[in-house]
Amino acid sequence: MWLLVLGYAAVITTVLWYVYRARGEDLCLNYLSIILWGATVMFFIDSLYSYLNGEEFIEISVDAAVLGFSLLLVALVVWLFILFLKDPKRVFRKAL
Repeated sequence: MWLLVLGYAAVITTVLWYVYRARGEDLCLNYLSIILWGATVMFFIDSLYSYLNGEEFIEISVDAAVLGFSLLLVALVVWLFILFLKDPKRVFRKAL
């Protein structure tokens, strides 16, 4: 399930990145896309390895869903940290 959550989030983030990039806005979504795609590829390889060893390819359970959303939350926190550091719209610099 975590593979599906991260995969959907990676696709949505990539689409949003292209839309905002076309508008000329920089929200550092490229960092979030890279984080999510990296996690998706990592968990895809893990799922493939588990499948080759006789386990399920995608585990559907409440624990797997909680893990998927927890991983998504960690990725969003890392992205927010990067966003605050880079401050692309200069929100913090204007306030100071």
